[in-house]
Amino acid sequence: MTISRRTFLQCSAALGGAFALGTGLSARARATPEPQILTAQLAEAQIAADGISPVMTYGHGDGPHAGMPPILRMRKGETFAARLVNRLDEPTTVHWHGLRITNAMDGVPEMTQRYVYPGDHFDYVFTPPDAGTFWYHPHCNTLTQMGRGLTGVLVVEHPKDPVFDAEIVLNLRDWRLGAGGKFIDTFKPRDAARGGTYGTLRTANWQREPTYDAPAGGLVRVRIVATDVTRIYTIGLVGADAKVIALDGNPVERPFVLDRIDLGPGQRIDLALRMPESESARVALGNFRGSHPWTIAGFRSVGASLKRDLGDLTPLPANPVAEADLSTAKRIPIDLTATAEHQATPSICGSLGYTFWALNKVPWSGDTPDPVAPIEELKLGRSYVLEIANRTPHAHPIHLHGLSFRILSSNKRSFLPPPTDTILLLPDEQAELALAADNPGDWVIHCHIIEHQKTGMTGYFKIV
Repeated sequence: MTISRRTFLQCSAALGGAFALGTGLSARARATPEPQILTAQLAEAQIAADGISPVMTYGHGDGPHAGMPPILRMRKGETFAARLVNRLDEPTTVHWHGLRITNAMDGVPEMTQRYVYPGDHFDYVFTPPDAGTFWYHPHCNTLTQMGRGLTGVLVVEHPKDPVFDAEIVLNLRDWRLGAGGKFIDTFKPRDAARGGTYGTLRTANWQREPTYDAPAGGLVRVRIVATDVTRIYTIGLVGADAKVIALDGNPVERPFVLDRIDLGPGQRIDLALRMPESESARVALGNFRGSHPWTIAGFRSVGASLKRDLGDLTPLPANPVAEADLSTAKRIPIDLTATAEHQATPSICGSLGYTFWALNKVPWSGDTPDPVAPIEELKLGRSYVLEIANRTPHAHPIHLHGLSFRILSSNKRSFLPPPTDTILLLPDEQAELALAADNPGDWVIHCHIIEHQKTGMTGYFKIV
């Protein structure tokens, strides 16, 4: 299907008016703070050692910004407002990954809002119900925009959070760069049909193996976010002890000592790290996946020891995630499958030109005005169990917008995490995911290996 420029502009004008009206009414219904200006822009940054790369990033305010997108901070239960200003040369949006906010603020073009075209803006206003570590990114031409830098971390603070001696936030991502820092092809079709196309340069906070200072003998909250479009990590520490205190934004009931833990694209982990006693002692955060472990980032002790103990910490306060009523829950089967390759539907937000994957044997048609039917129409207030099965030999981090679910059972894991918005579904894994349909709207579910998302492994639920 092709879209003429005239039809494109007519549709965008109509959608823009409708969404602007809805946003205006919503904003006037309650007091809102002055919006933070978040400018999506083109920039040049030194990521590789041998050259300057033409990146995409977000900046605070209207001025130029050439570094990593800012860490956005907000408070649980307090209204947050941001105005996305698009200084890119293509449409974009912002999705607030993991936040259970109103559907109109979810940032999915053609489903929850209009495209934000170059030179235009869109106002996001919402109240985060949960505290924890989240992130933000576009949901338009995602492989290119995210791959070139548009991934930022969100921190939602809770007034009753325990006190740490320091906080370190790590945004983990690869870059597909060649000689001189130039970008190379975003993906290879052969790899997209398998586990995904890996980057050539691995970074934390846009740096290779950065080191951060923290108080000796102190307790550090380390917030780790996997914003890469492909890479799955196996996180571990060398040189210090740490406890896992939260996963995907939700506190664990009983913090446990970190050994090795998998982290797929879209997922987050919060650690309470106890720094070594002695000045200049070093700790390494590593990726132990595969046969060649490597260092992600380092931490260095500074100053006299604070003599803190991991047992000093009080638990993080729980988030108000509704539990499903399993006695009345309806069961919904979801199969993750490969599909016969066929031509993908063209899309303003970018198509990779292939279809390799599907949910329930239906490949997503792309970000178009006429999407496929929902996987299921859910009734507001009712409970559901998703019987999800990975029928492929590859892992898939499956992310659900706007809702949290609890993993009830799995044939591949013994540890069941707290409520989450993303499950790293292992090859041939079958799991039961319970949720309460307490947030009305159209909510996307997709693989967060972006090549898989863009080549068919996407669907949505309608809650009415």
